[in-house]
Amino acid sequence: MSVEDYRKAYKSAKRDYQNRLLRGQRPTLEVLDDILPSNEALSVESLGLVQIPLSQLVGTRYEGRSNAFAGNFMPLLDERSEFGRKWATLSTAHETEGIHDPIKAWEYMNKFYVEEGNKRVSVMKFFKADSIAGNVTRILPKRTEEKENKIYYEFLDFYRHTRINYIWFSKEGCFAQIPELFGKQPDEMWTDDDRINFSSMYTRFRVAFKANGGEKLSITTGDAFLAFIKLYDYHIFDDKTSSELKEIVGDSWEEFKMVQADTEVELKMEPTEEKKSLLNRILPSGTPKLKIAFIYERTAESSAWTYSHELGRLHLEQAFSDEVSTLYYDNVTVENIGETLEQAVAQDCNIIFTTTPAFASASVKAAIAHPHVKILNCSLNTSHRYIRTYYARMHEAKFLMGAIAGAMSENDRLFYLADYPMFGTIANINAFALGAKMINPRAKVYLEWSTKKGVDINERIRSVNPSCVSGKDMVIPQEESRFFGIYYMADGRPRNLAMPLCHWGRFYERLIRTIMDGTWKYDDNTEKAINYWWGMSSGVVDVICSKNLPMGTKRLVELLNRTISTGEFNPFAGILYSQTGIVKDHPDNVLSPEEIMSMDWLAENVVGTIPKLEELTDYAQPALSQQGIKTAKGTAKA
Repeated sequence: MSVEDYRKAYKSAKRDYQNRLLRGQRPTLEVLDDILPSNEALSVESLGLVQIPLSQLVGTRYEGRSNAFAGNFMPLLDERSEFGRKWATLSTAHETEGIHDPIKAWEYMNKFYVEEGNKRVSVMKFFKADSIAGNVTRILPKRTEEKENKIYYEFLDFYRHTRINYIWFSKEGCFAQIPELFGKQPDEMWTDDDRINFSSMYTRFRVAFKANGGEKLSITTGDAFLAFIKLYDYHIFDDKTSSELKEIVGDSWEEFKMVQADTEVELKMEPTEEKKSLLNRILPSGTPKLKIAFIYERTAESSAWTYSHELGRLHLEQAFSDEVSTLYYDNVTVENIGETLEQAVAQDCNIIFTTTPAFASASVKAAIAHPHVKILNCSLNTSHRYIRTYYARMHEAKFLMGAIAGAMSENDRLFYLADYPMFGTIANINAFALGAKMINPRAKVYLEWSTKKGVDINERIRSVNPSCVSGKDMVIPQEESRFFGIYYMADGRPRNLAMPLCHWGRFYERLIRTIMDGTWKYDDNTEKAINYWWGMSSGVVDVICSKNLPMGTKRLVELLNRTISTGEFNPFAGILYSQTGIVKDHPDNVLSPEEIMSMDWLAENVVGTIPKLEELTDYAQPALSQQGIKTAKGTAKA
């Protein structure tokens, strides 16, 4: 059998050799000496005895043995040679008693190169083993700004705590997410049981991913595994058979295809309008009646956010009284959102709106399970293919609010109350600060967070003594409070100047029209996530001025509103300064929509910081787990 094994391995080597030649690649093993930078002083460290993944064992340390093997580590020398006889003997030993002697190898950029034991590696690869034991020396490259180098150093941090070397990512920031998703602290050392459990999960996923054709995608298995765990969490492996897991991985395929796209989210900045003929407008085609569910995290009586969406639902019923019926579920939690989605599907809802980022993952799982139901989640920059997301460009209104506050400021002090440090919120803060600065170059915006632990907002406002306060965007009727929008204090009472408005009813109406007129389907074939991000130009964002606002300031607001709506003016155009330096250094520069939504910096006239996760209340964490902003100094991501 051993001679026959050698002949099979030899044929495999010849095929691989020819294929590499045809592709213009080196046909024999890579040589580490040829890869290492020649002009750098490289440091080394001993890793001791390591299980080396055979898929990452790609070559030899020195030139001497490289030509005895094709690039796939199969033998190229004649079977009658001493090399061939030794290889065959090793093959027999592996089948009868196993190969136990460790090889000697070098690791560079998480690839391994053999110094001693090439034939052992060749035999183990022939028998499709997963790994081989080896005494490994690591060669550390010099730190650079190159993407692969930065990913490698992220891997080193991950490896020091986990001793796991078989997972790899093609994008920065992924290694740090693994401990977090598995309930570990970033600097927590993993136990042997942790490693065994992780290896079992990863191996089961890898088999299912490969069985579905994962090798055809231009992403690593690690990329796909991370997307899968984010969606289902690691408990998905607890009670699933191999066939069930394969089916779930296959059903999730659009998520993996989206990961490989260069741009994961396609922003729809304006509603798509279908150009209909005169005949179609006179005789519109029939549309089946839509049953739409709205899922709220809180109640309209306790939450201004829920109240605003509930107004949107009621508007939708009025706008489509004959074509649409709606229902809602409130006080839904992250723990029972899955059950609520199943209930909505069971009640024959064909469209479901989940109105908080915290429900995004559950929405995706429900959409995979029920492809006939359209599910949309109210969040920004959420990268999922099976659902669509929507949000409003509130920073446009916040710029106008800042301009109003700057115009009304008497002591150059403004106060801004924010809620969650997540996508969109930072743009709102900076737009407000830029609007204030445009009218009053001396204006300072004192920032505070309502979700920060141990903060007395009223005391903070008193200590800052601002001319104007930017408070909640709106309040529920039951509160009977005037502490919302832009206000100032007079005789111990708030006097409102203006408030930003997101007209969710108009937003929902225009979304439903895209389904009714057929324009929704135009984006069905894209491999990117779809995010509707509409603003003033779509009529879904506005600013309402009070009678307390001077007429001249009202005219200024109307002018700015008009220029932003028509695209003549962008709040984030020109030279921009953050608290730490220049963001854009040319007057003709304009931030892209992607740069606006993912901001992780504060404008130079903002006094305050973006809080870290540990500074925030537990209530804030579900939303932050989906859309928390990461910063250079820390993270607000759960």
